[in-house]
Parts: sequence; structure tokens; C-alpha cells
Amino acid sequence: MTPASLAQSLGFDVIDAGGLTNARYLEPLAGMNIYLGYGAGMGTSIAPTWIHK
Repeated sequence: MTPASLAQSLGFDVIDAGGLTNARYLEPLAGMNIYLGYGAGMGTSIAPTWIHK
């Protein structure tokens, strides 16, 4: 089972972030999420959400 199919089976909408070259954009996003959760006191149940129409 791929990570995408696992996430889909758990009810998440999967978005392909592209190849490994895009990791440079995802890593700062993870850092921001960690800061907001712990540094800003928002807790551990937060996550980024992308809205599309």
C-alpha cells in the first residue's frame, strides 16, 4: 500500500505534491506547523488545509 492509498483509505483527500524537488517547499511548511503547534500553543491537533474549488 502506498502512502497515498493509505491516506485515501483513512478518508483524506490526497494531493500529489510532485517530485523530490518540491521537498524544499514542504520542509518549511512542516517547521511552521511545528511552531504553531508547540511554540504558539495551538496544540498538536492542527494541520495545514488547502481549499480548492
